[in-house]
Amino acid sequence: MNKLSTYQPFVHEEWLDQLVDAITDYNELLQFLALKNHPYLTINNSGIGHFPLRVPRTFAERMRKGDPEDPLLLQVITSERECIDTPGYHLNPLNEHKSVAPGLLHKYRNRVLFLVKGNCAVHCRYCFRRYFPYQLNKGNKSNWKQAILYIQKNLDLDEVIISGGDPLMTLDSELDWIISQLEDISHLKRLRIHSRLPVVIPKRITQVLCKRLEYSRLQILMVTHINHMKEINDELQYRMNMLKSSGVILLNQSVLLREINDTPIALAELSNALFDIGILPYYLHVLDKVYGAAHFYVSDQRARVIVRELLSMVSGYMVPRLVREIAGEPSKTLVDLQMRQE
Repeated sequence: MNKLSTYQPFVHEEWLDQLVDAITDYNELLQFLALKNHPYLTINNSGIGHFPLRVPRTFAERMRKGDPEDPLLLQVITSERECIDTPGYHLNPLNEHKSVAPGLLHKYRNRVLFLVKGNCAVHCRYCFRRYFPYQLNKGNKSNWKQAILYIQKNLDLDEVIISGGDPLMTLDSELDWIISQLEDISHLKRLRIHSRLPVVIPKRITQVLCKRLEYSRLQILMVTHINHMKEINDELQYRMNMLKSSGVILLNQSVLLREINDTPIALAELSNALFDIGILPYYLHVLDKVYGAAHFYVSDQRARVIVRELLSMVSGYMVPRLVREIAGEPSKTLVDLQMRQE
């Protein structure tokens, strides 16, 4: 296709209005949810550890008002528990802070992680890249060109994973340019997009974006990040159908989070809800031990129990693989479901 044949560069993208309409103040979030206070936060601070609160109103609207234990709220609310210095938790748990080119991580032999943007629509409190040096890896065309040059020169690569931050914080015109550059690299076969933005702001999946993905010579995979069935609504289903109609393969990855989705029932409900809208459960991640997230941790022993029970509740193809990422390893590491002493 002509690279910009479906793109009108000056058309306003509606999702940007919803991106701006975000709650960034703790008291405003509590007021929006009809809560006087929250048991996990006793200090009035909208940003802890230089990682401020941010939640689009479109996502906050899915939270249950008057419920301080709402599983969506617990993922985003700042907590004084983030300030606890827990042994074994680090600023750089996956040893990612050195890139081979600005915003480019070559962690696995056949694929690279392309961090095209450093910002996100929502600040999830368990984020393992909350301390990543994005200021040294800025998402701009100059740095993108350096990353693409590295990809061109490395013939072992057949897949690019665009991530961030959140890669869908880029405009459709910017994504068109990035995809066009990658399509011109003959040894690439696949483009994988990891994003939470379609979940918190479903309108980010535009007709223009879908049409661009449909006509790409690369096989396109979209990996959503959904942790709880309450995150799924009719608008998300509609937008996922748009992607499916464009030939995009839909997968989901979740993080196992204490007090949020750490029961077989919660995960079974999530797997069913995902499959109902055409998304295949893909990975269930054990928490990456980033500083400030220890209160979300679920032990391997407990995780094994949960997934073994999940196996008896849903069809096998709806059970995500339980994995962890270990710095320096050439791939994700499957967590053995056999029970063992710890």
